[in-house]
Amino acid sequence: MGFGIPVSGSWATPANIRDVAQTAERLGYESLWSFQRTLYPAGDAIPMPYRSVHDPLAISGYVAAVTERARIGIAIVNLPFYAPIVLAKALTSIDVLSGGRLDAGLGLGWSPDEFAAAGVGMQRRGARAEEFIACLRAVWTESPVEFHGEFYNVPPSYVDPRPVQRPHPPILLGGSAEPALRRAGRLADGWISASRFEAAKVPAAVATIRAAAREAGRDADAIRIVIRAAVRVRDEDEDTQFSGTLEKIRRDFATYAASGVTELFVDLNFDELVGTPDADPTETMRRAHEALEAFAPAS
Repeated sequence: MGFGIPVSGSWATPANIRDVAQTAERLGYESLWSFQRTLYPAGDAIPMPYRSVHDPLAISGYVAAVTERARIGIAIVNLPFYAPIVLAKALTSIDVLSGGRLDAGLGLGWSPDEFAAAGVGMQRRGARAEEFIACLRAVWTESPVEFHGEFYNVPPSYVDPRPVQRPHPPILLGGSAEPALRRAGRLADGWISASRFEAAKVPAAVATIRAAAREAGRDADAIRIVIRAAVRVRDEDEDTQFSGTLEKIRRDFATYAASGVTELFVDLNFDELVGTPDADPTETMRRAHEALEAFAPAS
């Protein structure tokens, strides 16, 4: 079990980030997670919790300084917005600052507005991602490194310091389409679901991921299956997964666990009563502490 760091909306203040991270660690949560959103398109109807979001790399460095044990997960950063060498340096620094606690969640991105603002095209994202991961691994494991591909090049270079974790921090991939699931099985240490991935779809997704791992000669059972639980605590049960009473949400957790999930983290950032700019900060932290206590692994 993990917990989502405050990164979206009015509750994402330095004091609240520190409070939630340290409380989660004290209560036995194994991991702390953030996510990326670079802009909120004007006139586009995307969820309001995307309206105001901190940078996950900066937040992860901050959380590394105020915690001691919990793993620090990024779910996710979008590869097309970076050069491999730039992202490798940032992730290495987080791994060093945290003493080797980073889980690097990577994705392809989906917002045309974000791609336009980043100055990159959306074409051939899958091919770019596969080469990006190969380049990232080369930067982390070869000294000197030299990489030449269709999209990315690194001249013969020494890139130091090295990550604490060897050969490199775990790479987790997002995406729900079959090619993305198979890519996670072939190339990654695990897979991270989208915030609304249904429990009924998990067994097929897990089967696809593990089959691709076996075909690639990898240990399929070692692939991590990570679910973001976009929790909305309410007074009455609701049909949507992870929404309703505490008891109903716990039952949802059990359903996902039975479907093949290995890890799950509670994320309040996607609750419109928490992760939006106009949410009452006092009420959001009351809700945060209620969820932290209610879903703590020891309980």
